[in-house]
Amino acid sequence: MGQNDLMGTAEDFADQFLRVTKQYLPHVARLCLISTFLEDGVRMWFQWGEQRDYIDTTWGCGYALASAFVLLNLLGQLTGCVLVLSRNFVQYACFGLFGIIALQTIAYSILWDLKFLMRFSRTSWAQL
Repeated sequence: MGQNDLMGTAEDFADQFLRVTKQYLPHVARLCLISTFLEDGVRMWFQWGEQRDYIDTTWGCGYALASAFVLLNLLGQLTGCVLVLSRNFVQYACFGLFGIIALQTIAYSILWDLKFLMRFSRTSWAQL
């Protein structure tokens, strides 16, 4: 009988906790989903020069085009994050974030980077 009382108390506590936090859970879930994009956008802001110089050196496209590329990445990621968190145009924001991933894959030449592909493969299998 003691175990049933303990389970009942635990269920009551869980129900009470969910009633209080239910309104915040969707926001927390969205934040977790876009956290990588948010971190990358903020990092681009603080490492603007390094990112620009890397693109300029890698692609030899010049200062202006490299700056435009970094600005596109920065604004694309942060705008997508804000739209997802605010629940406005979520489908378009997700499509934009997917486009940023495709653009970065090409620009940073990570499509053929064996370390990146192995890490991606390991992460994908772990999620299954």
